[in-house]
Parts: sequence; structure tokens; C-alpha cells
Amino acid sequence: MSLQKEGYLLRIFIGESDRHSSGKLLYEWIVRKAREEGLAGATVLRGIMGFGANSRVIHTFKIERLSEDLPIVVEIVDTREKLEKFLESIDAEIGAGLATLEKAEVRFYRESKL
Repeated sequence: MSLQKEGYLLRIFIGESDRHSSGKLLYEWIVRKAREEGLAGATVLRGIMGFGANSRVIHTFKIERLSEDLPIVVEIVDTREKLEKFLESIDAEIGAGLATLEKAEVRFYRESKL
């Protein structure tokens, strides 16, 4: 699979404990759905501190208190068209969160030669 030099980066900010209606963790469902739709790649990042739209609680990782709902960012890179279509297909499945889409310069995209 090749990827154009001008790609786009989709970031989806959700909570670690957020779940899809099927019961699967939401970030896991999003990544699997992205793979099913043939997107170039996805990565899940776990934050150590953050807050969201409700801003009532700051979720944090501390030794004395392990948060069960740390921030999660799902990053997906592909063309704008594919990401727009993907967003349309998952929008109704995300109850709370934030999604951003920004231009990204793709320097290389290649598979391992192993």
C-alpha cells in the first residue's frame, strides 16, 4: 500500500474505559474498524493526565491512585477522503470525546523487509 506525500492525521480523544455498544473497548473497536476499512495505520496512545468536555474531573496516573479512565488518543493517518468517510462511519458510535483532522506530511510509509 502506498500513501501520498500529503496525508491527513485523525486524532480521536476518548477515555480508557469508554466502550462500544458491543461491549468491546472503544479504542480497540476503532482500531479494528480502521483496519477493516483499509486505512493506512493506527496507533493508540495512553495519556497520563487529562480532562475532557465535562472538565469536572482531571484523570491522572499516580502511584497512590491508579485511574481507571485515563485519556486515550487514537491516531490514524491516511488521505483526507478516506478519513472523512471513516469518521462518518464511526461518529454515531462515540458518545463522548473529541476528533481532530489535520494535514500531515508523510515522509515515508513502508513495511518491514523481514
